Order: sequence, then C-alpha cells, then structure tokens
Amino acid sequence: MKSIIIIGGGITGLTALYELQKKARNAGIEAAFTLVEESPRLGGKIRTIQHGEFTMETGADSIVARKPGVAAFIEELGLQGRMCHNDTGKSYLYTAGGLKPIPEETVFGIPACLDALFRSELVSIKGKITALKDLFTRNTTFTKDSSAGEFLEAFFGKELVEKQIAPVLSGVYSGDLHELTLATTMPFLVDYKNEYGSIIKGLAAHKPIFLSPERKKFVSFQNGLSEIIDRLEEKTAGAEILKGTKAVALKRRGDSYQLALSGGRKLKADVIVLAVPHTTAQSLLSKASLAHEFHKFKTASLISIYLGFDLPDTVLPGDGTGFIVPKDSDLLCDACTWTSRKWRHTSKNRHLLLRLFYKNTNPELFAKLNAMDKDALVSAALQDVAKALGITGTPVAAEVTKWQDQMPRYDLNHRKTIAALNEKLAVSDPNLILAGCSYYGVGIADCILNGKQTAEKVMARLQHKQQKSGKVSL
Repeated sequence: MKSIIIIGGGITGLTALYELQKKARNAGIEAAFTLVEESPRLGGKIRTIQHGEFTMETGADSIVARKPGVAAFIEELGLQGRMCHNDTGKSYLYTAGGLKPIPEETVFGIPACLDALFRSELVSIKGKITALKDLFTRNTTFTKDSSAGEFLEAFFGKELVEKQIAPVLSGVYSGDLHELTLATTMPFLVDYKNEYGSIIKGLAAHKPIFLSPERKKFVSFQNGLSEIIDRLEEKTAGAEILKGTKAVALKRRGDSYQLALSGGRKLKADVIVLAVPHTTAQSLLSKASLAHEFHKFKTASLISIYLGFDLPDTVLPGDGTGFIVPKDSDLLCDACTWTSRKWRHTSKNRHLLLRLFYKNTNPELFAKLNAMDKDALVSAALQDVAKALGITGTPVAAEVTKWQDQMPRYDLNHRKTIAALNEKLAVSDPNLILAGCSYYGVGIADCILNGKQTAEKVMARLQHKQQKSGKVSL
C-alpha cells in the first residue's frame, strides 16, 4: 500500500484529497491518505462567521459560476440545493464628483461595445476618441506574456486605462496593471485582438460569455462558503485528517519521504503534495537550489472590514452592489461591497451590511492601517462610509480580518518562474508536487481545478512507481 500526504487543508488540498480518494477507489488502488493542517480548522482563507443576523466571510465571498467544472463539482458534492446566487447591479467608481457608474456593457471596465465607451462618465471626450484606435490598430508585438497595462494602453490610450480599467483590474488582481501579464489576467484579449482586429469587437462577439445574466452570476451557499469546506471534510472521512498539526521537517528517503510533525510524530510518504503558501513550501523543502525561484514569488496584504448596521438596506443607491476607489482618492479604502445588496443570504432581516477592503497598494498608508487595533480600523472604515455614502451611525456588528503577505500577486515572470521551479523539482524531488494559489490561480474555482489537476499528477506518480517496481497492484 502506498501512502500520500497532503500538507495544507485549504480548498486546493481538500479538493486534491477528495479527487484522489475517488480515483483510487475507481482504479482499485489501495492507498493511505493523510492531510496535515496547521490550523485547528480546515478551509484556509475560506471561513464564514455568523454574527447575529449577518453572515460574513473572512476571505473570498463567492465562487465564479462560469469557470469550467464548478457547477458539476458543486452538484457532485450534493450542494446544488444549498446554492445562493448574487444579485447583479451597477458597480461604481468613487470620484470627487461622487459615485460614477462603470458602464454596464464592460468587462473589467473594458468596453464591449461603442455605446459603453461613449456612455462612460469616467472618461473625457478626448479619451474616448483616443480609445477608438483599438478599431484600426493591429497587434504585431504583444503576446499573452506581455504586460496587461502596456497592451491595453497601446490600443485604448492612457486615459481610459487609468480612469476606468486599471482601478477595476488592479482591484481584482491586487497588483499594478503594468506588472501583471495578460496570461494571468485576461489571456483571451490577445486572441480577440488578433482574430477581430479589435478588443471591443472581440468582446462584443463574445458577450454571452461575460455579460449574460447567468454568466455574471457568482455562487455562495445558504450558510456561507464554509459549507463547501464542511462537505469536503465529510466526503474525505476515510483519510486521516490532522488538524492543529504543523509539518515541521521534510526529508527525502530514496524515492519516498519522511515528514516530522509537531508533537514528535513522523510519517512516511511515497508522494507529498505541498498545498501551502510558497513561503511555507520553501521552508519545508529547505533547498538552496530552489531559493532563486521561490524568492521571485510576490505577495500582497489585505485588511477586510465588515460593518453591519441597524438600518434598512434601502439606504443604498437602488441599482448598485458596490464601488471601487481609484488612486489618489480622499478615501482610505480600495473598494466597498454592499454585501447585503449583493448577497441576500448575508442579512436575514434586510439590514445594511458593508464590506470594505484596504490593500497595500500604498505601503506607507497600509503600514499605518495595519498597526491599528480593531476599534481604530472600524472608526477609519466608518469615516470612509460617511464620505462615500453619507451613512453615519454606530454599527451593531463589525468584523476585521488581516491577511498579511498572504495574497498571491502574479508578476510578468510568474509563469516562467513556476516552469523553472517545477523543472528543478522534477530532478530533485520527482514525487513532490506544489499546489495552491501561490502558483495556479487565486480564485476558489481556480483552486478547485488545481486540486483536480494535482490529483491527476499524484496518480501518475503512483502509476510510475508501480511500473518501476513491476508489481501488479499498489
């Protein structure tokens, strides 16, 4: 019997465990599975908090419904009857003139038709005319590994990118648009530009993919995202799941590994999956030969603040779900989601629930915020709410979560760095697999897909071991 250890009990590690157990059963393979999680609970950044009538998430608030395999995976787990979909509405940008709507027929702020371009209240006439060069300028140099910011500015000009597109995209991907590649943000834009000669025309031809009512939907569950974690834990009950247990040291022993745990226990494994942040993986591997690649990975920090009020949700503008804040604003926050409006299940009595995000895009400001205690942060958030929405009052619920250097930030060399790291690992540790959002996508849907792909890689390793040993079964 072969043994597989997964280090990391977030959504990627749990999905990999679930898929591995299923694949082993279907193949008639006898294997022992162990999952090691340092925290006393599973889920990683996914954690739902119930506070009176309010439902709050410490990490992501949803799963992108249109991503491949998401719907089938949720149905397979038996959670389709528990799903909640977001209410759609306008997104706004906060400006000196108040909240200005991001045109509805846009994808991350990028116009999907000429009407969306010319209806924008965020861009001047001159900026709109400049953006028309997308219609007649061909792409001769940009690839999917090019800077997203440089690509968009080349065909739309600076104003549209800086005032409308960059605030949205930088908010989603936690980084400067010029430091992000098209491959890690929107690789399809290169294809559209090359095929249609225009990004706008390409998006217009594919509107149903991005802008149909169903495609704009996101998924959560009646009691929050923790439901998918709880269900995966139930479904993987046949494995040994060690919570509150730290992986202390990892040593290779021939073709296998020895893992030392906190408390003194040692485990043997034929294959190891490291579904943990890259800093943890680097520490466990402790290989100088890999330091160059590991040091290239970048992270961002985030503070999330929920505010629940004894006020009706109707105090918000009737057609919106939140706003984004561009650079050089008088607000401290980077974005605000009107959670009770976007997710009806989060406020049982239809009272106002807001979520504000503070990112380290301004390191000096973020350092000051990060040094504040909960009361001071709540006070700062209330000032932002008063300025942006004119809402004052004392919240009846508040939740603050700090993610310090725990949000992956992909740069221009991200894919090359992963390829170089995996190439070295294939030589030094062929039976060790890296997984998780440090490498393969930050969204929950991406992590689920990566968990499935990781399970396939583990099975391939086991089959290779079987062939080498010449045995009939594992």
